[in-house]
Amino acid sequence: MKMLQHKFVISVPDPMEEGILYVSIEYCTAMHKCVCGCGNEVVTPISPNDWQLTFNGNSISLSPSIGNWNFDCQSHYWIIENQIIHAKSRHHNKIDFGRKADRSNKSNSYSENPKRLKSKNWRSLFLFFKNGTF
Repeated sequence: MKMLQHKFVISVPDPMEEGILYVSIEYCTAMHKCVCGCGNEVVTPISPNDWQLTFNGNSISLSPSIGNWNFDCQSHYWIIENQIIHAKSRHHNKIDFGRKADRSNKSNSYSENPKRLKSKNWRSLFLFFKNGTF
């Protein structure tokens, strides 16, 4: 099974190395090169509305799966405890449905009371330091 190493960084180096998942807590972002080998850079924003990152002190998991639908490779995989687990490809109808659902969820979340949203962000940061997860 293919593995990624993780590195906590403030900013991602240029160029990025293959096989490394760069995590910037400061910018709430994880980045890596696509695991299919195409060389594309994959950006996963970490937030309650995007990806959740779990760090158990030894390895990292990202949830949900990573679907690179805008890349020619259209690779789809999970990162669980630094392991790459390939997922089934998706039909374009399911991809479109997922994108619409994501936009709707984000729109609803960001239209909430700004004070409540700010509180959610601090709660997420607290949970990260307490439990190692967003």
